[in-house]
Amino acid sequence: MEGLGISLPNLIAQLISFGVLFGLLYVVAYKPVMKMFDERAKRVKESMEQAEQIKEQASRAEEEFKKQIEAGRKESQEIIARAIKTGEELRAKAEQEARRESEALIQKAREEINRERDAAVQELRKEFAELTIIAAEKVIEKSLDVETHRQVIDKVLEQNLPKNN
Repeated sequence: MEGLGISLPNLIAQLISFGVLFGLLYVVAYKPVMKMFDERAKRVKESMEQAEQIKEQASRAEEEFKKQIEAGRKESQEIIARAIKTGEELRAKAEQEARRESEALIQKAREEINRERDAAVQELRKEFAELTIIAAEKVIEKSLDVETHRQVIDKVLEQNLPKNN
């Protein structure tokens, strides 16, 4: 091989040097580099797992948020429905109260009208009786017993005038 310019002792020395260098690099550089790559791969994997967990937590939180929003929406609709129902009940109650008050006022007015009518009829009877007594006195030209005459007139009026009580 010497014809090729290769010396066997140099080749063996270079192979041994290469083996020692390879062994040293394997122990000193390759194992730590591989360890570093393994640790980095492990950290990346853990980061990916954490990211996945965070994503799942975010997804669950979003679902929970949507459920809470929906529950809040339903609750607000229920509150609105209750408010509407309460408002309608209050309105109906107010209408009933107003109706009762108006009926009471109408009844009171009717009673007052009846009292005033009865008082007016009584006043007219009294005045009629007095006018009749005066007219009878003028016709007869003498004074009659007022109380007896009044009783006779009241009796005639009761028989002839209808009572509206």
